Amino acid sequence: MCRVVAYYRVSTDQQGRSGLGLEAQRHAVHALCDGRGWQVVTEYTEVESAKRNNRPQLQAALDDARRTGAKLVVAKLDRLSRNAEFTLSLRNSGVDFVCADNPDVNRLTIGLLAVINEDERERIADRTRAALQAAKARGVKLGNPNGAAALRRASKGNGAAVEAVKENAEQFAADLAGTVEEIRACGKTSLPAIAAELNARHIQTRRGGHWHPSSVRNLLARL
Repeated sequence: MCRVVAYYRVSTDQQGRSGLGLEAQRHAVHALCDGRGWQVVTEYTEVESAKRNNRPQLQAALDDARRTGAKLVVAKLDRLSRNAEFTLSLRNSGVDFVCADNPDVNRLTIGLLAVINEDERERIADRTRAALQAAKARGVKLGNPNGAAALRRASKGNGAAVEAVKENAEQFAADLAGTVEEIRACGKTSLPAIAAELNARHIQTRRGGHWHPSSVRNLLARL
């Protein structure tokens, strides 16, 4: 029986404590392993942004897999990193790793997907900047409409918490960007259709609930 070391990553401490996103990742990994008769022997969970390459839990998972001859399995390639150079270095680490959402790719394809993932991240950032510039050109006032006074009030209270929530929402949207594009490419472009497909894939909302057209609309607004 093939032995498996599972690696999961979430982007924030809040997601790590709440389990947000972890259930879907575990479901994807265990579904693949159960279907192929593989045994998950150890599991590692990282709470870290995809932008950072300092991953002690990933290193521990790699060491474990290398030591035992097990496969490293992740739910999606972006759970490893959106940085192509970092992902390619993992490909060359001597550990055989598999992505549950695309388990039959070869080592060459993994490299190509890593480059595409990084390009997608950069395109998302470019689209966000372009949208902000276009809104500014139309006269839309960006930022807090109440100005500096509101920011000063926030800094005395829950400003850090508000900023953390905003950052979490943006990171969550960025994590789902590739999935949404894939769903749209399959012809499911309406808000109800996207919501239904996300639910069918067992992908939860940022708060751990089911998707509705309104929550999809909010997600798309952040992309």
